[in-house]
Amino acid sequence: MKRISFDDIVNAVGEMCIDANLHLSQDMENKIRTAKGTEKCALGSMVLNQLVQNLEIAGEDRIPICQDTGMAVFFVEVGQDVTIDGNLTEAINEGVRKGYTEGYLRKSVVSDPLIRENTKDNTPAIIHYDIVPGDELKITIAPKGFGSENMSRLVMLKPADGVEGVKKVVLDTVAAAGPNACPPFVVGVGIGGDFELVAKLAKKALTRNTDERSKLPHIKAFEDELLESINALGIGPAGLGGSNTALAVNIETYPTHIAGLPVAVNMCCHVNRHKTVVL
Repeated sequence: MKRISFDDIVNAVGEMCIDANLHLSQDMENKIRTAKGTEKCALGSMVLNQLVQNLEIAGEDRIPICQDTGMAVFFVEVGQDVTIDGNLTEAINEGVRKGYTEGYLRKSVVSDPLIRENTKDNTPAIIHYDIVPGDELKITIAPKGFGSENMSRLVMLKPADGVEGVKKVVLDTVAAAGPNACPPFVVGVGIGGDFELVAKLAKKALTRNTDERSKLPHIKAFEDELLESINALGIGPAGLGGSNTALAVNIETYPTHIAGLPVAVNMCCHVNRHKTVVL
């Protein structure tokens, strides 16, 4: 049985919070640079050039890529042969508190959705747990800004709506988001499960490397089709027009009930932040 200390988790999470907000993953940076080289719209090309410069400044000067440093969302895989010295949820929240305070990151969480009093340390985090085989603790952080989060959508379709119904939900959601979700987007799509799981699927899809396509051939083809259709909308970088409205479409699926076809679309701006550590 592997033992992991409370402090090791706190320190790892604190560092993740800072690093994820200062540096995009290499696949995301590559996608933005590639888009800059292919965009033919003058305004769109200008925006993409500014985004590349912004990434460079953030890394060199150690300042956040975006002023909205997000609500801290975690996907945590807990090995069955792992023992935590202390409460894991408390350790993760203490790590968020440490990272957002020491990293001078904006605190954006309010303690009550109606009273709206800021917690002043960006806690509590949103944490999704999975129990898996093995003796490792795998923690993925995805700081989520709400400019794009607010433009996300969940729809309970009928099975008869089929693939075309799903496609319509995705395209309508992206079109409605327009410039408000800070394109170029990464679009996370969940299909299946039930009301609450489909939203989790869409969120988790955003943490997948954008160079990795679905292992299911029909879903991979659907990702490619949706990406092409989204970019044909002409929204473009910052909503100023162009062919790079989305950088990637990632789809996650799960078995569902015979009477349902849940679909969730989690919009994410070009600052699609995520980082993983294994303890």
